[in-house]
Amino acid sequence: MQKPPATAADPVDVIVATHDRPELLKKTIRSIVDQTYAGRIRITVVFDASVELKELEFATPSRELRVCSNARTRGLPGARNTGLLAATAPMVAFCDDDDTWRPDKLEKQLALMTERQALGCVGGIEVHFGDKRLVRIPDADLVTAEALSGSRLTGAHPSTYVFAREPLLARVGLVDEDLPYGYGEDYDYLMRAASAGDVVVLPAVATDVLWYPEGSFFSHKWEAMADGLEYLMQKHPGIAANGRGTAWMEGQRAFALASLGTQPKKAIKTAFRSIRLSAVEPRGYLALAVVLHLVKPAFIVRTLNRRGRGI
Repeated sequence: MQKPPATAADPVDVIVATHDRPELLKKTIRSIVDQTYAGRIRITVVFDASVELKELEFATPSRELRVCSNARTRGLPGARNTGLLAATAPMVAFCDDDDTWRPDKLEKQLALMTERQALGCVGGIEVHFGDKRLVRIPDADLVTAEALSGSRLTGAHPSTYVFAREPLLARVGLVDEDLPYGYGEDYDYLMRAASAGDVVVLPAVATDVLWYPEGSFFSHKWEAMADGLEYLMQKHPGIAANGRGTAWMEGQRAFALASLGTQPKKAIKTAFRSIRLSAVEPRGYLALAVVLHLVKPAFIVRTLNRRGRGI
């Protein structure tokens, strides 16, 4: 396999997709501009269904910021692809508009990619949920499709993704814009990248990730979650081949269907399928509790988030 052209001083294109969060976006931008990395960094802020803030643009010899609108399918996949197609640097990275990078993130990740001649790199995160702080770092030195088929690897967050751009586009392609509501686009992309080359893990916190007490965007978009998970299971046969992975995703889907409240029989059937596959997978039981009105889904989501976990 041809090795990606990674060096410790490569220019980097950073893609930040955003939608109506200007104050958080400015903090994200500042954390990227303030990187200790000596190479040139160009930030592309892609505004998705929101007004471009042209006043954010600037250029210095080592840092640049440009703005544009999502020119593809509305939503995060299309916005990420707009940035990917506008990128020209050897290395490309992603950051969500409500997350911030640790100062040495790029420096450490690109050094590791150079050392390992890897296609990509992810790092750990520190989750901020109200006044709580929880560190999540993938317990591996390499992300594999097999590992991802059984676990979301929450620590391998998209705001830590760095890739060698040319081999990424040649072997993996663009973010899947056919995903229902864009649900799980980051998981799908990492799964495909891990199948195409080495994605190494920086065993340290690289990014601070903000979680909201009311839950993430998808925490309450139950139809999107249910449809997106079904799509992902059909797209990636490796999940179906992994009993643990199928139990996990079916449990998630059962919880989404239960929370939706319009298909209780389907939710129960899916929950029991999850439990049969793995009696220790908790999501099926949580789904049944929601169907039986023993607990509200929002309470479960908040409780899990306090522990640095999602449903």
